[in-house]
Amino acid sequence: MDLLIFDCDGVLVDSEAIAEGVLRERLAAWLPDLAAEHELRRALGMTTAAILEHLEGLSAHALPADALARIDAAIEARLAEELEAMAGVAEAIDALDLPLAIVSNSSRRRVLASLANTGLDARLGQAPLFTAEQVAHPKPAPDVYLLAARSLAVAPGDCLVVEDSISGARAARAAGMTVIGFTGASHIEDGHAERLREAGARDVLAHMTQLGDCVARWRQQRRG
Repeated sequence: MDLLIFDCDGVLVDSEAIAEGVLRERLAAWLPDLAAEHELRRALGMTTAAILEHLEGLSAHALPADALARIDAAIEARLAEELEAMAGVAEAIDALDLPLAIVSNSSRRRVLASLANTGLDARLGQAPLFTAEQVAHPKPAPDVYLLAARSLAVAPGDCLVVEDSISGARAARAAGMTVIGFTGASHIEDGHAERLREAGARDVLAHMTQLGDCVARWRQQRRG
């Protein structure tokens, strides 16, 4: 069985710029000796907890004990007001004819809220969802992707993954899956397509209207 797996943030919903904005504002106050924007770009796709741990280790300052809870609350408040589905993703999903799943480094609660806030729950509400909370080592480790394949009884080689981040692409490739890179989100910088290819993406999409053709090529080549 072929399976198409979506990452959520930066693929299904245009959320990364919102989350990055909150982090940048808070870290400028808490860790003023860091170039927060540069470091956050390098940490794209990691969990918020991992990002905070990494950046605190680079700084001479300490984060507040409740930094993660405060940042998560601020991000979720902004997502509830500002989040939008990725342009063209609803139509792309409607045109697909294979099973779908979601694998995210976000919490299950945030993914479900993102789908509900953008109306994508109408299309993906029944799709199996796997999150970083379910594994000891989230992306860039392959664990959450391997969990998805094992739980759905699908061979990793039969899975096609759509990822926007380097850490996500590396995680899926390490799991033995094929990766499509996506650069259509508002946080993506110039040159990211080449970085995704270097991380193992076989194709890179700039817009979700290209997804159907990319999936069709993958399935045809596998049959051939």
